[in-house]
Amino acid sequence: VQLQASGGGVVQAGGSLRLSCTASRTIPSNYRMGWYRQAPGKQRESVAHIMTSGSTVYSDSVKGRFAISRDIAENTVYLQMNGLKPEDTGVYYCNVESSYTILAWGQGTQVTVSS
Repeated sequence: VQLQASGGGVVQAGGSLRLSCTASRTIPSNYRMGWYRQAPGKQRESVAHIMTSGSTVYSDSVKGRFAISRDIAENTVYLQMNGLKPEDTGVYYCNVESSYTILAWGQGTQVTVSS
C-alpha cells in the first residue's frame, strides 16, 4: 500500500490545521492508520491512530486538541489539529500498522507552529 499525505503548513499558536492521508487501497481489518510526528532532534512519536473498527487512540499530549477521522470510501484518514502549540512543530508522517508490523509510511508533511 502507498500513502499520500498532505495538509501541513505554518500557523500561529492557537490555530488549526487539517492533515489528510490517502491509501492506495483498502487497509486490512487488523491494521490501523494514523499519524506519527518527529520534532527536530527528537524521536518519532505516535500522535493518533484509528482502527478499522472506528476506535481511536491519541497520545496524551494531543488529547482534547486533535481529532482523527476517516472516510472509508476514499481510504482517507484526517487529522484535525486545533489549539496548536509550538511544541506541535515537526514533520508529520502517516502510516499503516498493526500490533506487530508497520505496513507503510507516507512522506512527511511539515507542520510549523509559531509562538
